[in-house]
Amino acid sequence: MKAPIVKTAYEGKLAAKKRMSDEIWQHRHIYVILLPAVLFYLLFCYLPMFGTVIAFQKFSVAKGVFKSPFVGLEHFRSFLSDYNFWRLLRNTISISGYGLLFGFPTPIIFALLLNELKAKRFKRLVQTVTYMPHFISVVIVASLTLTFVSNDGVINTIRAMIGVDKVSFMSNPKYFYPVYTVSVIWQNFGWNSIIYLATLASVDVELYEAAVIDGANRWKQLLHITLPCIAPTIIILLILQIGNLLSVGFERIMLMYNPSVYERADVISTYVYRRGLLNGDYSYSAAVGMFNSIINFILLIGANSMSKYFSDTSLW
Repeated sequence: MKAPIVKTAYEGKLAAKKRMSDEIWQHRHIYVILLPAVLFYLLFCYLPMFGTVIAFQKFSVAKGVFKSPFVGLEHFRSFLSDYNFWRLLRNTISISGYGLLFGFPTPIIFALLLNELKAKRFKRLVQTVTYMPHFISVVIVASLTLTFVSNDGVINTIRAMIGVDKVSFMSNPKYFYPVYTVSVIWQNFGWNSIIYLATLASVDVELYEAAVIDGANRWKQLLHITLPCIAPTIIILLILQIGNLLSVGFERIMLMYNPSVYERADVISTYVYRRGLLNGDYSYSAAVGMFNSIINFILLIGANSMSKYFSDTSLW
């Protein structure tokens, strides 16, 4: 009787590597398609992370990263003690808070309403019309927004027609948050609703049929079937948005703000742009950007932990 063949650990590793290489070769077309995305993130997301070291240096272009003197947390302390700090933080949180409070539920509500439509042609038309603004440049959207809220714009024209005084929206700081939020929602709510519509399409029709047999109306079906089925998707997207709470893009703000609303419109990202690119203070702006990323990371961890504690849905 022959003795059983026992593979050594080395042979087991070789066999595992061979299986992996065979699987990669078998699905090589998928990996080739994936390669551009991997290269993009490596070149533009992970490789630049090395440059964050200048946040702890007094960086000089002539000396470079390796020869610039190390100053530790000096730039972080300077930013935290800067008289602009609380104003920047307040504006950033306020604009993001408006977007979270009003912008996050809008695509959910729109997807739920669109899901109730039975006319397929009209449904496709509505989807196309609401998706289109997402593909328009931010420059054009900002220009349209400023045109709509100008003294002779559509909004003030309608106000004058109904006998209401005109409002100078972009000269009064208190109107900047609402105008900015509405502009962002209008451009993105249709596109953001796609993932909710896809989730709604995956809900089992038999659940609705059973609910109808039990006497549930459309409202009860929404509360007890539709919303629970899309709740995991809502929670995941909410966690991701909370993780980007301080990441307010500077492009739209810079295109929309003016000296009259500067007190409400200046945010961390615009401050980083001015200090880093316009003033050439690379180390200080890198420190401010790192501070922004650290706060976002803490918010992401906190939101995910709370979600895991109160529900079974989380990112990890």
